Amino acid sequence: MHTTNGDKTGSADAWLTYRGRWVNVTFMIKKGDEEYLVTLRDGHVTHLQPGPHVMPRWTFALVAGEDAWQRFWAHEPQPRFHDLMAMVKFKTLRVEGDPTIFMSNLLYFKELVKRLGGQLHAR
Repeated sequence: MHTTNGDKTGSADAWLTYRGRWVNVTFMIKKGDEEYLVTLRDGHVTHLQPGPHVMPRWTFALVAGEDAWQRFWAHEPQPRFHDLMAMVKFKTLRVEGDPTIFMSNLLYFKELVKRLGGQLHAR
């Protein structure tokens, strides 16, 4: 169980926030024709804004078809859809823009996008 100095419960949310404590970025998730801008400040999601957007500003975008995202967010994802980098390798996910922050905090973004799936999948 991961714990932080300020968190005695060891919750997964606290671990994720601690892991992303230096992440300040706005990125886009494109799910087919749907777009979502996600703004992060100190590891917290401060805005999750569905599109359409007029001239959106983002650092990087994770772009995949709706079917690919549904497979990724499944309770037990199939091989090739179990991980963001597996999806990149098999060309079902594209990382557009500047991938520096994404790659520097890859474990954080893998877990964050997995958790955001519940919110985005419900829309």
